[in-house]
Amino acid sequence: MLALPAAPQPAPRRQVFVGTAVAGAAGMMLIGGMMATWLKFRADAPVRESMKRGLIKDWMPEKVIVPEIATNLMLIGFFVVCVMAQWAVYSAKRNDRPHTGLALSVSALMTLAILNAQIFIWTQMGVAARDGAFHSMFYAATGAMMALLLSGLVYTAVAAFRYLGGRSKDVELLSAHALYWYFLTVAFCPVWFIVYVQK
Repeated sequence: MLALPAAPQPAPRRQVFVGTAVAGAAGMMLIGGMMATWLKFRADAPVRESMKRGLIKDWMPEKVIVPEIATNLMLIGFFVVCVMAQWAVYSAKRNDRPHTGLALSVSALMTLAILNAQIFIWTQMGVAARDGAFHSMFYAATGAMMALLLSGLVYTAVAAFRYLGGRSKDVELLSAHALYWYFLTVAFCPVWFIVYVQK
């Protein structure tokens, strides 16, 4: 008597990857809306005369100085985390647990470095949140980015815990983790350019 062949396996549904993509799209809309509001506030600011640059928009107070080295290091840090997150995916697909763990550890370490740089920027600029439109918008934009960054750190910790804890076949989670960091990097680029470079 012959047995029937086993039914084909159902196609993977990839809920984690799709959920991360939806969360990334929502985050991009959040950051895009905040940058549009920032540009609108800056465009509507009155004009004043500056000794260094002639007529400028009276948007950012003269005494506020942005530590540009720290902001540039933050941007570089985001790209490093993207490379490390993709390295984790590459290593997991080859069942290389030590390198996957190393990649996730470096991702978490670089995330802490980015968080440290943001806190340094806040302390060096000395901007009080209730002193005006620039101050409120500055903390709204950078605070939202900080919240997304903290969620990325938690995502890295969960991915490391699940993969290194025994679910070494769960490569989809690491792919979704890398996608989230790509989103964070793309979201930070306009924040870096509009808030820190253009001011």
